[in-house]
Order: sequence, then structure tokens, then C-alpha cells
Amino acid sequence: MLVQIAYPLAHGVARDRVTVAVVLLSATAALVHAGVTRGVRWTAGLLVIVSGIGLVAEIVGTTTGVPFGCYEYASGRLGAEVAGVPLVVPLAWTGGVYPVWVAVRLVSSRAGVRVSLTALGVVGWDLFLDPQMVADGQWRWSSGLPGLPGLGQIPYTNYLGWFAVALVMAGLLELWDRTAPDTGVARVVPVAVFLWTWLGSTLAHAVFLGLPVSAAYGFAGLGVVGIPLVQGLRARRITLRPLGHGTM
Repeated sequence: MLVQIAYPLAHGVARDRVTVAVVLLSATAALVHAGVTRGVRWTAGLLVIVSGIGLVAEIVGTTTGVPFGCYEYASGRLGAEVAGVPLVVPLAWTGGVYPVWVAVRLVSSRAGVRVSLTALGVVGWDLFLDPQMVADGQWRWSSGLPGLPGLGQIPYTNYLGWFAVALVMAGLLELWDRTAPDTGVARVVPVAVFLWTWLGSTLAHAVFLGLPVSAAYGFAGLGVVGIPLVQGLRARRITLRPLGHGTM
């Protein structure tokens, strides 16, 4: 969180380094929490499913324009690359998807709902991420397709692609989850990361980054998970203590 606070204050190469640090810290937080709650084997599967699929999707996407649309990453700004995709990008998928997935498991006990809601939540996260990174020049869109009102530089196919990729990830995570039941260890860390991403990004985009449109879109998009999560916490239907999982 402290590193993310530094992002609006940094510029040029320093901002690129902050971006990489945020990704590495968020991915580490996700993997450590998963390791504590599910074990090393399950965590390795999480990394393969999310970062593995994320890397393949990004390579295919930058090469063919499917499923997101035509785009390319800025060269040499985020470290080592594979086929034009910075290696931190698939780690960003893990750091971003895991808190959404944990939060969704707390608001729904139905597998089908969890898969769909996770995919929607991940798209909500990208409604913050894509406008921010495009504004910073980390990647550039060359699609002639229209975007959302106020975000015309990002084609609508991007969000459809994110939903499709996240749907595959969520479905596989739902199956993989059955191999290592939740130990019930407190979920404070991923839930705190989720709430910080949702509410902190809304504030940052609206006030510090000059991106009020993406602030509104991101707040609404992640709100499909965040609002029922907050309602459940306030009503004490959801607990972050080590007492099983799901809604109560």
C-alpha cells in the first residue's frame, strides 16, 4: 500500500520502478497467503493457472489482437520480456485476481456464481488498471473499435477479452480449490488488499491521477464484489476469522 501511494509522486524511470515493485509485492502477498492457507502444491497450481494463462493470453493478444484487441507494450520499461510481454505482467494477473477470488468466495457459496462473479470482478479491476497504464504509456492500443464513453482509447473488446480469460481462470481455480480445502486461516490480508484496490484506486484516479472517468467505472465494476462484501462484513454474515469459509 505504501508503494502504491508513492506511484502518483513518482515520474519517469522512478515510476516504472514503482510499478514493478507494486506488482512484485502484490503477487508475493497473494502467493504467501495462498501458501499459508492451502499449502505449497496448491499455490503452485494457482501460479500456473493465473500467471500461466495470463502470459499465454498476453502473448497471443499482442501477436494476433485476440482476445483483447490490437495493442503493444512499451519496450524496455518494465524489465525482462518474453515475446514482447514484460514478465511482470503475468505476475500482475496473480496479484490482482487472487484478492478478487478470495472476496468472491466470501460472498457466495455457489460455484457457478463464484466463477462468473470473479470474472466480473477482474474486469472491474481492469477498469482501473488499463486507463492508468495507458495514461502512463506502458502499453498502447491501435484498435479502431470504440471504447466505453469517456475511455475511447481502449476498445470494448479489451473488457470482453478480460472477462473471457478471467472466466477460464476462475473455472480452473474452482476445480483446483477442491484439491486442498481452505484451512480457515484468517483472510484479512487478501480482503484488505481487495478493499484497498477498490476504494484506494477510486480515490487515486479521481483525485491524484486525473482519471475521474476510470474512477467511476472501476468503483462500479469492482463494486459488484465489494458492495456485497462490505454489506456482509457489516451485518456479520461474513467473518475474516478462522471459522470455515463462505457466507455465514
